[in-house]
Amino acid sequence: MEGFLLAHGYQLGRTLGEGTYSKVKEAFSQKHQKKVAIKIIDKKEVPEDFIHKFLPRELQIVKCLNHRNIIRVHEMLKSAKGKICLVMELAEDGDIFDYVLREGPLPEPRARALFRQLVEAVWYCHDSGVVHRDLKCENALLQGNTLKLTDFDFAKQLPRDRQELSWTFCGSTAYAAPEVLQGIPHDSCKGDIWSMGIILYILLCARMPFDDTNIPQMLHQQQKGVSVPGHLGISKECQNLLRMLLEPDATLRPSIEVVSRHPWLTNP
Repeated sequence: MEGFLLAHGYQLGRTLGEGTYSKVKEAFSQKHQKKVAIKIIDKKEVPEDFIHKFLPRELQIVKCLNHRNIIRVHEMLKSAKGKICLVMELAEDGDIFDYVLREGPLPEPRARALFRQLVEAVWYCHDSGVVHRDLKCENALLQGNTLKLTDFDFAKQLPRDRQELSWTFCGSTAYAAPEVLQGIPHDSCKGDIWSMGIILYILLCARMPFDDTNIPQMLHQQQKGVSVPGHLGISKECQNLLRMLLEPDATLRPSIEVVSRHPWLTNP
């Protein structure tokens, strides 16, 4: 692999992370004269449905996305040995999960600045007919003060009428909406909104809102609604947004456009 990438002008460095079916490594690009991230997917290691269904979707989607809050893909390389390499923009400051682990609960202005960028990235995706379906803190990277959404492994292009319901369980249990966990046909856009609520809660509280070690119990907690620790002094406006995002009834959960107009986000 190293020789193949070197021949294409990329000198491999350290491993940045490992996903279910891929590895992400840092590399220096001769062409761009800067560091990049390279996601390496070994087609021999992954299940058939991932190869034939999810991977082609991801490759198709990432080529079309162009937004300041989404990791840019520079090029895609295929090796003779069945490996696919996505050469991507590098976000050198890690993900927001590690950031919150280091910093603890974020003050509201800082959480707002990050969350507003996530809203812009997701709004761009939904407006482009793309649902992410794996929104979580580990997939929101930092480049200085800029948030960059990444990892479109489970992303899906919606039909023109946006009416299609999904049956597929995607993403991480801890971030999954009740209707996804229950395995009922669901609107993936509304699933993204729920996951954003989990992310906002983690930014503000530095912990998960629901315990995912027992799924039936978690479903019960989700129906009861979210509560925030009183000692953090989270504003009523912010708590209102959290309740909207983490609304267990998907039909009552807002669209990304409605979320973007929430007073907590629009008032400085």
